[in-house]
Amino acid sequence: MMSKNTEQLHLQDLADTTVINPVDANGARGLEGLGAFPPAGGDGFAGFTADGGDGGNMPLEAKKSHKGPIIVLVSIAVILVALIAVFFTMRWHYADRVAPGVSFGSVKVTGQTRGDLTATVNKAVKDSSIVVKGDNDRQISATLKDLGVSVDVKKTVDDLLAAKKSENLLQDIARVNPFSHESVKLAAKVNTYEMSRFLSDKLISDDERAVASSISYDANAQAFVVTEGRDGDTPDIQPVDAAVEQAIKNPGNSATVEITNKQVDMPITTEEAQKTADEANQRLTNKIVLTNGDTKQFELPVDEVAKWIKPNGDPSKGQITLDYDAVAIKTYLAAVLPQQLNQELVPQEDIVDDNNKVILEAAVKGVNGLTVKNTDNTAAQVVSALNAGNGATLQVESDVKKFDIKQKKSEWRIVVDKSSQTATVYQNNQAVKTFPVCTGTNKHETDSGAFTIYLRYDVQDMTGLNDDGSRYLSKGVKWVSYFNGGEGFHTASWNNYGIAHGDPVNYGSHGCVNMYEADSKWIYDHCPQGTIVQVVGSQPSGAVR
Repeated sequence: MMSKNTEQLHLQDLADTTVINPVDANGARGLEGLGAFPPAGGDGFAGFTADGGDGGNMPLEAKKSHKGPIIVLVSIAVILVALIAVFFTMRWHYADRVAPGVSFGSVKVTGQTRGDLTATVNKAVKDSSIVVKGDNDRQISATLKDLGVSVDVKKTVDDLLAAKKSENLLQDIARVNPFSHESVKLAAKVNTYEMSRFLSDKLISDDERAVASSISYDANAQAFVVTEGRDGDTPDIQPVDAAVEQAIKNPGNSATVEITNKQVDMPITTEEAQKTADEANQRLTNKIVLTNGDTKQFELPVDEVAKWIKPNGDPSKGQITLDYDAVAIKTYLAAVLPQQLNQELVPQEDIVDDNNKVILEAAVKGVNGLTVKNTDNTAAQVVSALNAGNGATLQVESDVKKFDIKQKKSEWRIVVDKSSQTATVYQNNQAVKTFPVCTGTNKHETDSGAFTIYLRYDVQDMTGLNDDGSRYLSKGVKWVSYFNGGEGFHTASWNNYGIAHGDPVNYGSHGCVNMYEADSKWIYDHCPQGTIVQVVGSQPSGAVR
């Protein structure tokens, strides 16, 4: 008999090296080459018991395979990864395109970009037509524009791109789901007044047609005026109005409707039209001013505002009201506001001496760089102001870049000393010339302070008012260099005595610095625009020379 430990070791070797055959229906088949074992209870396999025993039968438990469940789990994981990859790919692809499930009438738009959509919407508007059959076998084919429909193509494109808008991951899943639907219609406004007038003009003869009193803009008078209407026939536009609404919801298709005429009194009275004209003129009188919030502003021209004002209302009810062409306003402001309100960045320039002490602050005035933006938002504000009729000052949105400050040393500098009646020219802080001058009289004393030469003429006719109110004219004044408004250096051949004696009290100017011709020409030739001019000293009591 083997010992217990030896027996266990022997059995372990057998388990590791021997194939165990299952038990058939008639009993144990045992281990090949080792004889038969008794059948094991329960699982139908011959084997060894876990604890074994001295001389006992010890059945082995068969190993079960886990390959099936693992394959299933791996397959599910692969499918999930693939689905996630597809989701994020679609999410990226449709970030700036029309999402799946978005419909635009009968036109396919899924996956289209902004550029594609602009062409698609324009074509859908063009293809939307309505055939109107009237009395006496008259009929016309009308576009949406003919029937008083104003379509905002850009807004329609924005609506298509924003359809099924998502703000989180769950909404992103819904957005790319093609089974989730959202319908987008044309962004449009219907002018019933224009529709009625168009149909009357096309379907009813001139001598039978009822005409509503209307308003129109007189450019010469810069005001809206009234044209009186008359009794007659007018079309029943309700079927056309319903067809137009359907075309807005389902663009790109054609439709046919039939209408009849009816006899009516003057559809809109002159009194009602005059009230509306007065309201329109109020919009022209109360100005709308647009500002960039910095240095520029722009008043909307009357003639342009008049183009945006449109009569609306329902002639069948005797109504005439004001409407505003929002699309035209957007288009105009997008083109004009950058021209009127943008600012180019200009650094401020301070003039300093050799010790970097500022001699003249803002010799060149700094200007913030400014670029207007979001002009459609401004257009919406303009429409609101027109609706209110009270005028407004509106600040346009913009990107602003603040100017910086630079320091510059001036090569040339002129010091005008009123006390000594001289003008000394410095180049790089070294005096190079001193000229006798005659400055302004006591009543027109030359201003003290620091300035720069900003404007020059080799010859100019000068005019102004004398103390008695009469006007003087000095023709052909030579070598003019302005530095402070109307004050400047120039030749004064009529005042040689005042220059020679330095007597501004009795022979002074209206504020300019009178000089001999050769001296004023020297300054003109050597001292360019931007030259510093410092006026110092005090007014003398008489001649100084």
